[in-house]
Amino acid sequence: MNKRLTIDQLQSKANDIRQDIIRMLGAAGSGHTAGSLDLADILAALYFDIMKIDPSNPDWSDRDIFLLSNGHTVPVQYAAMAEAGFFDKEELMTLRKLGSRLQGHPERARLPGLENTSGPLGSGLSQAAGYAYSLQYMDNSKHRFVYAILGDGELDEGNVWEAAMFAGKYKLSQLIAFIDRNNIQIDGNTEDVMPIGDLAAKWRSFGWHVFEIDGHNIQSIINTVNMAKAITNRPCMIISYTIPGKGVNFMEYDYKWHGVAPNAEQTETALRELKASSDSEDTK
Repeated sequence: MNKRLTIDQLQSKANDIRQDIIRMLGAAGSGHTAGSLDLADILAALYFDIMKIDPSNPDWSDRDIFLLSNGHTVPVQYAAMAEAGFFDKEELMTLRKLGSRLQGHPERARLPGLENTSGPLGSGLSQAAGYAYSLQYMDNSKHRFVYAILGDGELDEGNVWEAAMFAGKYKLSQLIAFIDRNNIQIDGNTEDVMPIGDLAAKWRSFGWHVFEIDGHNIQSIINTVNMAKAITNRPCMIISYTIPGKGVNFMEYDYKWHGVAPNAEQTETALRELKASSDSEDTK
C-alpha cells in the first residue's frame, strides 16, 4: 500500500524516474525516450499516491489495475515499478537485453506487477474496458479502479474508438484513462501526420466525462483523479498536456526523440541536467 508523500516528494520521485529512464535507454542503445520522459509525473502520481497496490503482493485481489496501451513508453513504467519496490533497480539496466524480463514492450507473463502485454498500438483501452466491465457488472468490486494510458498518436487506431463506444454504452465508471497529449508521433507532429482535432469534444460525444490538465502538475493529476473517482455514471478521460522529452532541454518538443535512445555523451548530458533540476528542487 502507498505511504502518503508530499507533492515535493512526488516531484522528486518523478525526477528519479526520469534519471532511470535515461540510464536504461542509454545502456540499451535503443528505445523510446520522449514519451517515457513526459509520463514520469503521471506515473509517479499513480504508483506513489493514487493506486491501491502492494509491491510485495503484486496479485493482491483488491489492487487497482494499470494498463499501458502505448507500450513503447514502458521504460517509465519499469522505472516507477522499481522505485516502488516491485523489483531491484539494478535490473533496470537489463532493458531490451536477451532473456531480460524488461523487454521493449511490456510482457505480462514475464514480470509480476504488469497487467497487460502491449506492442501493437490501440489495444489497451479495450483491455481496460473489459477489465472495468468485469469489476462493475460481474465481480461487484465497486472499490477497485482501472487506469489506462494512451498516446495521442495512438488515437489513429480505429479500435480505440470501438473501446470508447463500449465503455460509454456500459457507463464504466471504474475506468479512468489518460491521453498523453504531447503532440508527437513517430513521423512528426500529430496534427501534421493525422489531425485529431478537438479531443475533448470527441470523447464527450462517446459518453465520457472529460478533464483537461497539465500532465506535469502532480497536484492537478491527483485532484483530477479524485474527481473522476466520484463520477459514477460514465467513464472518465483525462487529456494530459505534456512536453515530449520533459526534463531534458535538448530533447523537449522534438518528435525525433520519439523512438531514439541517447548515446553515451547525450546520456551524460541529460543526467547532469536532471540531477541539477533535482538539486534545485531540494534547495527550495
